[in-house]
Amino acid sequence: MTRTDGGASSPADTHASGGARGMRADARRNYERLVAAAREVFAAEGDGASMEAVARKAAVGVGTLYRHFPRRIDLVEAVYTTDVDELVDAAEDAVARLGPWEAVVAFLEAFVRYAQSKRTFLNELREAFEEHPDLKLASRERIDAATDMVIRRAQQAGVVRDDVDGADVTQLLGPMCTSPTITRDQTSRLLPMILDGLKATPEAAGS
Repeated sequence: MTRTDGGASSPADTHASGGARGMRADARRNYERLVAAAREVFAAEGDGASMEAVARKAAVGVGTLYRHFPRRIDLVEAVYTTDVDELVDAAEDAVARLGPWEAVVAFLEAFVRYAQSKRTFLNELREAFEEHPDLKLASRERIDAATDMVIRRAQQAGVVRDDVDGADVTQLLGPMCTSPTITRDQTSRLLPMILDGLKATPEAAGS
């Protein structure tokens, strides 16, 4: 469905076309500014963040905000989908630029940042998943596949143990990052422990 009020699409149309793709240039710029602003405002204010604060941060009118995102949950979904896109991009970039073990470290660090950023609007994200369970399933499949790509490459190089896969790693890291009681300092200590556990042992490499 094409809108005539500023060139924006409905959230459902936007999700189906892949975020801002397919929009008119000015509408795409506003969409991207709103998503970036929402990410910052949600991180700073959490569930208490207002839609008006997002519009102010993006330097657009409230009308423009609501044309793109009629409901707050639509904006939450857009932020989440954009974050998933960036995490998948981080996996591809790590594989393209870094050695096998360095790519594992870089991607897991990116995953931790991604997961921790959800803590401030986790309740709303759960509501979005309840309304659109396909969003959760499709995103999990993409994240697991991206993680698996990084892990399998490292396994082929002999630097990661061969009895784990991408889904195992995300299941291990995800709850740790989103726990409401864990601190960032604890996470920074635990991640190296997880990385140590993923390393291939000399015994395994020689068997």
